[in-house]
Amino acid sequence: TDEKNLVASISEIAIEEIQINPFQPRVNFEKEKIYELAESIKELGIIQPITVRKLGYNKFQLISGERRLKASKELGLKSIPSFIRIANDEQMLEMALVENIQRENLNPIEIAISFQRLIKECNLTQEECGNKLGKKRSTITNFLRLLKLPLEIQDGLKKDKISIGHARALINIKSEKNQLNIFNDIIDNGFSVREVEQIAKDFSDRNYNYSAKRKKIDFDDIIPFGHQKKLFDLSKSLNVEIKLKRNKKGNGKIIIPFTDDDKLS
Repeated sequence: TDEKNLVASISEIAIEEIQINPFQPRVNFEKEKIYELAESIKELGIIQPITVRKLGYNKFQLISGERRLKASKELGLKSIPSFIRIANDEQMLEMALVENIQRENLNPIEIAISFQRLIKECNLTQEECGNKLGKKRSTITNFLRLLKLPLEIQDGLKKDKISIGHARALINIKSEKNQLNIFNDIIDNGFSVREVEQIAKDFSDRNYNYSAKRKKIDFDDIIPFGHQKKLFDLSKSLNVEIKLKRNKKGNGKIIIPFTDDDKLS
């Protein structure tokens, strides 16, 4: 075993002597969860020590366990049980990332960012990253692909507005405009993952217009998905781009372009 990674000791360390981990992959901590953990610590104590590394005399830096540290501060505790490890910056980053991925309830984007950091900052391949985490290389790849989505969609995934299944279907759509339009329709119309997968196939090389009713929008642009699908099938059959226009009363027209008399006939 590498001696650098061995736990040197377990000690009760003054909380004021512990610096926050600059390599922490998780940015947002829900206050409600911190309060719940604080109540648990109040009743049962700290069951699992945090992990720190020694920087100097009475000076430590957190490796993992930031929620436990925050909850202890919330309770006004003066000290906290800690594993003391010896690690350089790269080892510390790797330990923090691996510990968080395995133990915290991270959202898919946080997991993807953690994978990305583990690969780039620790100089690992996707396969090596998977081996450290006990995951298949394909799993690592699928999470990393989520980071190619527009930031608005990534934010929607973070906030559970869409599922990871929806996000994976959206990845297969080349046009960012189409991705965002379909994303908005998922939220407003409740499309299932299977429906989005079908939309992704049908509109892989066609424009998809946002169909949900919005304020300050031209009614001509509001074309439900069912109508778009029929227009797509007809356009594909005739090999021309067909447009549909309609007004607020539901009246309208279908425009079929032609280039010459032969096409018309």
